[in-house]
Amino acid sequence: MSDQSPSAAQAAFDVSTAALKEQAADSKAWPFEEARKLLKRLEKKGGETKEVLFETGYGPSGLPHIGTFGEVARTSMVRHAFTLLAPGVPTKLLCFSDDKDGLRKVPGNVPNPELLEKHLNMPLSVVPDPFGTHESFGAHNNARLRAFLDSFGFDYEFASASEYYSAGRFDDMLIRILERFDSVLDIMLPTLRQERRGTYSPILPISPHSGQVLYVPLLERNAETGMVVFEDPTNGNAKTEISVKGGACKLQWKADWAMRWAALKVDYEMSGKDLIDSVKLSNKICRALGETPPEGFNYELFLDEKGEKISKTKGNGLSIDDWLRYASPESLQLFMYQSPRKAKRLHFDVIPKNVDEYLAHLNGYKGQDAKKRLSNPVWHLHEGTPPESELSITFALLLNLVSAAHTDDPVALWSFIQRYAPEATPETHPKLDKMVGYAINYFTDFVKPNKTFRAANEQENAAFADLADKLSEIDPSLPAEEIQNIVYAVGKEHEFENLRNWFKALYEVLLGESQGPRFGSFVALYGVKESVSLLRRAVAGEDLSAA
Repeated sequence: MSDQSPSAAQAAFDVSTAALKEQAADSKAWPFEEARKLLKRLEKKGGETKEVLFETGYGPSGLPHIGTFGEVARTSMVRHAFTLLAPGVPTKLLCFSDDKDGLRKVPGNVPNPELLEKHLNMPLSVVPDPFGTHESFGAHNNARLRAFLDSFGFDYEFASASEYYSAGRFDDMLIRILERFDSVLDIMLPTLRQERRGTYSPILPISPHSGQVLYVPLLERNAETGMVVFEDPTNGNAKTEISVKGGACKLQWKADWAMRWAALKVDYEMSGKDLIDSVKLSNKICRALGETPPEGFNYELFLDEKGEKISKTKGNGLSIDDWLRYASPESLQLFMYQSPRKAKRLHFDVIPKNVDEYLAHLNGYKGQDAKKRLSNPVWHLHEGTPPESELSITFALLLNLVSAAHTDDPVALWSFIQRYAPEATPETHPKLDKMVGYAINYFTDFVKPNKTFRAANEQENAAFADLADKLSEIDPSLPAEEIQNIVYAVGKEHEFENLRNWFKALYEVLLGESQGPRFGSFVALYGVKESVSLLRRAVAGEDLSAA
């Protein structure tokens, strides 16, 4: 228990916060660079700010993918950085679903596609759910996204376009669109193909006859009454009059995006690099509506294993559930934090690296000063309060342990870990226990099917035998670093032209892989006696792929 009085403790906290704020003002970490843009925005506004609104958008025309999560995660990081720079300013994150959009095509990764084919061009909030679990396809995808965001503990408010339109929350701005219709057309028409210009309308009526979202021109419009007239192609081109209010219409998406910014007074929204031109157009429309567009950030896209952009309709790339089968949520957040302006492959092979980089950042955090902490990804991932690091065993090391031990039994693997760290248990080290499970899953699905063992050559056999003899003479509790020195010395004694070839041989012959963690750490974890046996079996020419 601290011997500080409450006032003294508060004073210490205030000093710490003040020091962090000072460092944050100059931090090169990208969330702080974004947060400082928002500060300048507030300064231009002047006066008291009631709330700074952060927004993310999601189109539920397909199952939520990892890119959607990335936008929420990154926006949350900027939001937290902003709260350090402007601690007295309230903030909110709005996750907005465009579930009033019409279904334009059937995703390739859903059951019962014929059910969706019958409802093309219907708003997603009324298209039947092919999974049979929710009242609509939009509701199903919204629920999937919310469940995942909730599992990460994100602080956000969910918003449905269908609900906002129906409740009249956009009515005033829709009337303004009617009033400034020609100005919006002047912005949009130069960007369209010639044949599209004659039929384009930023306002899309929803057919009272079929319920479909109609891409038709308006024949008449009245800003005073809020009424528009069009021909309904789903009803024999009957001339139809409806109000733009109450959800009877919606907007084309660039105009819709701008209208939402204007109506809700959004202060910050990031988007993918592929939407740069769309952002420019929406900014112009937002200004034409008399409002200031939000600050923004353009991130690079995620690519699948073929280098193609991931898509929720294609279902390529990793899903949220895929990543969490093999690694921790924190490792996924780290992937989102790092190099957001750089295109990155989002495939299974990036997972081990991100797990171990997260552990390295977490292990280093405690010894860092305030400036370095604010540049450490874990500060942003954990909103300024990273957890204590546990036993430092890497994911790569666990993968090799699973391989050498020939077991997928967590209890058996823990018996090796406890020889390395007797005080550790699954109860005292829950994160490590989860990582054991992740390593088993990853090894079983990706490493084991691709393992290729080879026989040792004459030089390697002699070195293996020598290393086995030397290890058999050491104290089994010798630290990993000292074991590494022995391994290193044996490689030098046997005159490997490049010592990397020596370590590569150890992994290719003993574990069927071309690389691995430090071999001294592997021996310390797997056990000296067990490692000696493995080396001698290799020298004897045994099949090491068998248990």
